[in-house]
Formats: sequence, structure tokens, C-alpha cells
Amino acid sequence: MSDFKDYEKIEKTARIARKSQTGLTYFLLTLWALIVLFPFYWMLLTSVKDYGSYNSEYIPKFFTTSPTIQNYVEAFNAVSLGKYFVNTIIFTAVTTLIMLVITVLSAYAFARLKFKGKDFVFALFLSLMMIPNELVVITNFVTITNWHMRNTYMGLILPSVASVFYIYLLKENFEQVPEELYKAAKVDGTSDLKYLLKVLVPICRPTIVTILILKVIECWNSYVWPRLITDNADYYLVSNGIQQIRENGFGRDNIPAMMAAVVVISVPLIILFLFFHKKIMEGVSRGGTKG
Repeated sequence: MSDFKDYEKIEKTARIARKSQTGLTYFLLTLWALIVLFPFYWMLLTSVKDYGSYNSEYIPKFFTTSPTIQNYVEAFNAVSLGKYFVNTIIFTAVTTLIMLVITVLSAYAFARLKFKGKDFVFALFLSLMMIPNELVVITNFVTITNWHMRNTYMGLILPSVASVFYIYLLKENFEQVPEELYKAAKVDGTSDLKYLLKVLVPICRPTIVTILILKVIECWNSYVWPRLITDNADYYLVSNGIQQIRENGFGRDNIPAMMAAVVVISVPLIILFLFFHKKIMEGVSRGGTKG
């Protein structure tokens, strides 16, 4: 009888310990979520504050009793923010499409095709990741300028249509597909292109979707390259539009209107991530795990 009571006591202690550990975990996760989300809350809050009331706050307030959308109106009227959205959509769509074709074909060649020096070429290819981005930007700038492609969509797009990391990620995912499927397809007379489109692409869809989403985010947030290669407002992207709003729009002091423009630009990416964050994590985990 005493053994049974001792067992109950141990089990009760274990349950309390598990609940305490779970409670502490959720508390820390909640605290971390608040820390991460606070800048977004502050950005949104500032964007709906009146300019006068914002400047009169000697001590920042964490709420407002009179929200306004006037800042959003000013953000679209100060500069051609709608035009920047169109430019960014064109740049993102075309760049992502070309990058996807190059990435899929390159990953397939390194994963399945056999040619002399493949391992050496791939190792050399991976070594490109060691080159600092600053050096690549300088080389690309000189090349695009010499080709007279400044202030053009082609000048914006060309340097961004290939990614060593995405090719490596998809290659690793392709290699997880059993090679027996490839051999069986070749026995049946299936071409490499048909095998790629009908077999590999559907099987590796999560990783491909992940690459697409990451590339869209990369293009949408692109700032340095568009800023270097364009000095014509007709080709500005939304990231450059923020800087133009700050310099030529309503000035450096109208912080609420600036935050309104940032909210408008950030919302599409936030929505994209909320809808596809599970696929991003799934694709990265599958692409990075071999066997």
C-alpha cells in the first residue's frame, strides 16, 4: 500500500514538473513574441497618429484615442507610390520566373546528369558564395553601365536571376529522390526534361515553393542595387520610394506619414509570410536533409 502511495506522489510531482516546464516555455515564447512584434505594433500605431499629436508627445504613448488615415493619403500623394508598386511587381515577377527556370535546370544538371568535371564545376560554383556581395555589386554595376542598361528593367533584373544558394538547396532535394525512378524513366524512353517536369518538380514542390517565396521577399526588399542602377523615378521600387518620400515628399519630420508608407510596403510581405511560413520551414528542412 505504501509503495502505491509513493508511486502516486512521484507521479504527481512529475506532473507538476511537466506543467511548470510547459508554463515556463509558453511564458518565454510569449515574451519573445511580444519583443519581436513590438516594432510592427509601434510602426502601425505611429502611422495612425495625427502629425500634431505625435509631435506633442514628449513621452511616447502606446495607444491613440483618435486614429487617422490621413497619413496614408499623404503617403500616396507625396510621391508616385502606386507607380513604385507596379515597378516592384514587374521586377519581382520577372526576376523570380527567370530565376526559377535557371535554378531548376541547374539543380537538375548537377543532381542527375553525368558529365566530365561535374564535381569540380559544382565545387567551383559553390566557391562563389565566398565572394563578398560588395565585390559582386561593383562588378555588376560596371557591367550593366557598360552595356548601357542603367534605368532599365533589364538592368534591374539581370544581376538577380541566379542564386548559388537556391541551386544548391534544390540540388540536395533532387538527390533525395531515389535514382531508381530516373533509371526506370530512362528505360521507358522518357526524356530528361519530361522526367524533370513530371516527376522531380511535383515531388520537390515544397522546396520549389520555398525558393519562390524567399526570392519574392528578396526582390521586394531589394534596395542597394536598384538605388545604384537607377536615378530615374520611373524605375524606382518601393524600397527606393521610401527614401524619395523622405527626401522629396513630406520631409524628414513627418514620421507618422513615413510609417504609413512603410506599413503599406510591408503588408504584402507580412501576408505572404503568414500564409506560407509552414511551407518555407518544410522546404528548407527537406532541402537541407539528405537520405
